[in-house]
Amino acid sequence: MDTQVKPAYDDSNQQIATDADMTWRATVLTLFPEMFPGPLGISLAGKALTSGVWALEARDIRDAATDKHRSVDDTPAGGGPGMVLRADVLAAAIDAAKIAPERPRLLMSPRGTPLTQKRVAELASGPGPLIVCGRFEGIDQRVIEARGLEEISLGDYVLSGGEIAALTLIDACVRLLPGVMGKLSSGMDESFSDGLLEYPQYTRPQEFEGRPIPDILVSGDHARIDAWRRAEAEALTKARRPDLWVAKKAQNVVSRPRKDTTKG
Repeated sequence: MDTQVKPAYDDSNQQIATDADMTWRATVLTLFPEMFPGPLGISLAGKALTSGVWALEARDIRDAATDKHRSVDDTPAGGGPGMVLRADVLAAAIDAAKIAPERPRLLMSPRGTPLTQKRVAELASGPGPLIVCGRFEGIDQRVIEARGLEEISLGDYVLSGGEIAALTLIDACVRLLPGVMGKLSSGMDESFSDGLLEYPQYTRPQEFEGRPIPDILVSGDHARIDAWRRAEAEALTKARRPDLWVAKKAQNVVSRPRKDTTKG
């Protein structure tokens, strides 16, 4: 049974692009396609969506159901509370999307690998993922294995479904696409881009409730400003994310060139 493509956003009423196009593309499988584009339809992501920098397609998993009730779930094997998304229905929905083999297949799941800025950058540099949004107690393990789904988590907490997580992942990727942010450096100095949290930011007014902007930031000495920002980023990372700091120090040790101790 063919599943009809349901574009989540098509402001120009033009035909949705295919995988053959070069546009970065997010294909979302969900029980609630009306949740898209949501916040992705406004601000920078929305402007880029309207201008064709990227494409978004939300497909209703229920379109792959074969019974008159459009059933997509059933009781857990072995007993237990809740319902589980059926393997046959979800597999049919994935197959009907007909995505190119090089596109990643993701499942938003609290048991998945934590999403990092590095993984976001990898996804943004590719053709764009297919994202499965789970509901209920989860999805049948067999479809995860049979369709090669990569499980990704946003953190150690549980949401009602994968849609909000998918919106977050897509937004993180889209803002890195060429032409979305005003300045390339905007994405280079942010938290996690260099393994550190971002340094504190300030703007006018010069003084706010007795708190002035640090003198060094208005000194015009860009070398000292860069050094101050680096020091602040390191201090914040050490205090708030010691795990990141340990990883950063280890990375520096590995990347540091070894001295040549051979004697002629």
